[in-house]
Amino acid sequence: MGASDEEIDRLLGKLTPRARALLLTGATTWRTHAEPAVGLGELVMSDGPAGVRGEAWDERITSVLLPSASALAATWDEALVERLGGLLAAEARRKGVDVLLAPTLNLHRSPLGGRHFECLSEDPELTGRIGAALIRGVQAHGVAATAKHYVANDFETDRLTVDVRVGERALREVYLAPFEAAVAAGVRLVMAGYNAVNGTTMTAHALLTDPLKSEWGFDGVVVSDWGAVRGTVDTARAGLDLAMPGPDGPWGEALARAVTDGDVPEAAVDDKARRLLRLASWLGALGGQDSPRPLPTGEPRGAQCLSARAPSAPRDALRPLTTDAPRAAEHLPDAERSRAVEHPPAAERPSARAASATRDVRALVRRAVAAGTVLFANRDVLPLDAERLGTVAVIGAHAARTRTQGGGSAGVFPGEEVSVLDGIRAALRGRARVVHVPGPRPDGPAPPLDQETCTDPRSGLPGVLLRMLDADGRELYAERRLDGRLLEPRLVPGAHTVEIGARLRPRTAGRWTLGVAGFGRMSLTLDGRVLLEGDFPPVTEDPAVVHVNPPAQYAGADLATGRDALLVARRELAPGTGRATVVVAAPPAPDVTASLAEAARAATEADAALVVVGTTEHGESEGYDRTDLALGATQDALVRAVAAANPRTVAVVNSGGPVELPWRERVGAVLLAWFPGQEGGAGLADVIFGRAEPGGRLPTTWPAALADAPVTRTLPDGGRLAYDEGLHLGYRGWLRHRHTPAYWFGHGLGYTTWSYDELTAPATATATVGSVPGDDLTVRVRMRNTGARAGREVVQVYLARPASALDRPVRWLAGYAAVRARPGEAVTAMVRVPARALCHWSVAEHAWRTEAGHWRVLAGRSAGDVPLAADLEVVRAPDE
Repeated sequence: MGASDEEIDRLLGKLTPRARALLLTGATTWRTHAEPAVGLGELVMSDGPAGVRGEAWDERITSVLLPSASALAATWDEALVERLGGLLAAEARRKGVDVLLAPTLNLHRSPLGGRHFECLSEDPELTGRIGAALIRGVQAHGVAATAKHYVANDFETDRLTVDVRVGERALREVYLAPFEAAVAAGVRLVMAGYNAVNGTTMTAHALLTDPLKSEWGFDGVVVSDWGAVRGTVDTARAGLDLAMPGPDGPWGEALARAVTDGDVPEAAVDDKARRLLRLASWLGALGGQDSPRPLPTGEPRGAQCLSARAPSAPRDALRPLTTDAPRAAEHLPDAERSRAVEHPPAAERPSARAASATRDVRALVRRAVAAGTVLFANRDVLPLDAERLGTVAVIGAHAARTRTQGGGSAGVFPGEEVSVLDGIRAALRGRARVVHVPGPRPDGPAPPLDQETCTDPRSGLPGVLLRMLDADGRELYAERRLDGRLLEPRLVPGAHTVEIGARLRPRTAGRWTLGVAGFGRMSLTLDGRVLLEGDFPPVTEDPAVVHVNPPAQYAGADLATGRDALLVARRELAPGTGRATVVVAAPPAPDVTASLAEAARAATEADAALVVVGTTEHGESEGYDRTDLALGATQDALVRAVAAANPRTVAVVNSGGPVELPWRERVGAVLLAWFPGQEGGAGLADVIFGRAEPGGRLPTTWPAALADAPVTRTLPDGGRLAYDEGLHLGYRGWLRHRHTPAYWFGHGLGYTTWSYDELTAPATATATVGSVPGDDLTVRVRMRNTGARAGREVVQVYLARPASALDRPVRWLAGYAAVRARPGEAVTAMVRVPARALCHWSVAEHAWRTEAGHWRVLAGRSAGDVPLAADLEVVRAPDE
């Protein structure tokens, strides 16, 4: 697929050295440069990995939202993840996106990692396999995937400047391993992170060349994280190929001059340009092939996902999805809405095929929810029998406003979200009564204004009024938006101030918390009275904070029910203050004691109770790490009160990463929902009422308390953070320190039981020597379904080297396979253990080696539960 190297060199020869250098900086935030001289079209990039946002931060332009990356890894199901990758590719095609910035292959090194939800796992083997599956699924349909963030970018604190100190062996065996798997899967791009490793920033690091391009043979494009390139010559002389975003930055004309002056070899720029052309050729955007449709002048950024692009050869087999076109058109400004409705692109006109595609997509995402849901504990409560229930109490603020995704640049706007409450109501409609009690309000910041709390003061429709004003306060542009979160407004010529106005409709009287988030000079007024005014300079350069999730400034105001109030926020659009403006509002918090009593009363009167608790919007997000794992005293008290009132209480945990569950022994069952995506409530209802099995197995170890975790540090010391644990992160650290977590890596219950009967492994294996690989192993695990239901079990195989001369984990994951069986049926799991699993990286020889001698092969259902074992003798190759 794509042009030959000879053809690419011929096209490259048509360009001057300056023209080649200028190709290597973005043309816009999300686009690369076109070059008509060689038929090169723009390439469009978009954030992922739970959805494809496209170029616009516009809540009216919606996207399919998958479960979070950790939830996908919890499936331990590569075939399913590959299908979900295909769905993401379809979304990318629909939005005119060529390059998806996913998957995130960094590891769950510390449970405090703020971006935990966006990463897959704490284990390099599981991360590599699930990441490779997503890459295959995306790229099978002609959309390029991006493995990020290379490398050791496993936390958020000071991530722009931190220098990670990590040993060569840990780097090779742990942190680089998932990226090596991505390259083996054919990934087209690798993103260099913001951080430094061992003294050198990653965008200028030798690791971009060796092992990435030399040893592994990566022939794709190394792209910078957005704004990560800070110098010209050092980065250009390294393996970085493309600096994003554009058009400004340290490359561009500066790179062209550096080539002319001899500071950067022309051959280095040629190699970078050649890689970019190779990528464009694969995408069908080179030499007269189908190229991305440029954004027409005057068309609103958000409307571009309503525009179609002719499919190129690698994408013909992919049926376009039309999940949100009508909804997107519904919420466009009047003129654009009429144009979209009267003359919609052919691919998005309502049709039976479109409706069928939408149902198929929702069904697949719903299936993924159940497949990743982890049943931590079950005391004969789940599944609930819907036919035997009269009343079910659904309790907790997260039940009605389930958190479907984490915060930061990966966020998308789903067209429809099914909350836990929605899912339970739908499942029990016509069968049982569902009572919802919100309980106490969880600790956390005030949420953005939404359509339930306000109207556009000009049209009277739900939402807010966005206005762009010039320096004299004259209106240049206005439109209705759906909520108070404005991340990327349309900037019109002469715009000086952005204004968001909303007519509040209080349903609760009392002292409200009102605020505006952003940087720069801001003000907030209520019915003309100034609540806030001042200049709030940026406190960080982190783009996730400046442009996506800035801090809010708050004020209090007394509001009465039945009396509307006009809230107006303004922010000056000064350089360096970002583009985000968010207006927030929260009613008075209900009395905690009374709320707990109401929740307990509802639970007492119900046949079963579901209590949903979780993290809040600012608790798990790109841009900063967590400081603790607590859900807060209020939410913990809510679970205890409900559990005390009804023994048939199911606690549903709505978080992206580990949280402390001090009440876990008091409830009838504990379900981990993760950030479950748009179909979260529907998929969870399938699990709760037994229509689907909880298929999830933990991709990361959950501590009972933060203090127990062997690795927690995310705070650099003097700009450096030492990975002193070496190889021993995650379950490896727990085993090394002989600590017992709340739930081990790999843990998860189904609705049946299994006996692990026999493990059969080869008695001997040949060691890897230099570039000569050793033996892959096939391990057989015979087992039986001993329960009353058909089920699926994930069989995990670990290796151990008890008397090693090297520092090694107590055991480490070497392979896994899933089996299904009917009640009473015996099955055999066939688990492939690659020869690399027996290898260590020799720092002295800078090569992979295998230690000869006695090894152990272990099998079980988690890192802490391995009932079967066999001996293995590793022998040296005959020619040694």
